[in-house]
Amino acid sequence: QVRLVESGGGFVQAGGSLKLSCTASGSVTYINGAEWYRQAPGKQRELVASITVGGSTNYGDSVKGRFTISKGSAKNTVYLQMNSLRPEDTAVYYCTADWTNYSDSGTITTGRNSGQGTQVTVSS
Repeated sequence: QVRLVESGGGFVQAGGSLKLSCTASGSVTYINGAEWYRQAPGKQRELVASITVGGSTNYGDSVKGRFTISKGSAKNTVYLQMNSLRPEDTAVYYCTADWTNYSDSGTITTGRNSGQGTQVTVSS
């Protein structure tokens, strides 16, 4: 069974930085593409950043120039580096990823999972 687990959230003052991680556990050889979303209380979930299987990235207008999405060398992890944080960045951050697994028998499995989220709180 594949799970995505986010980590790295926490409490930070405005102007500070946090680095979120999204790690796929279980039978996953590598993550293809992934997205980070966030949802603040009373607001709709919004796309923060995405990365394709080829490494192309895209960002929401509110985070461009401040956030960076990347894949880890371990191939089953995606990161979100968040700099110059603002109080309006306070939200629960979720990752969603498409993954591929190559079993020992040669079976190829693909899937898409989402994590449970990690809280980011930025104080003014």
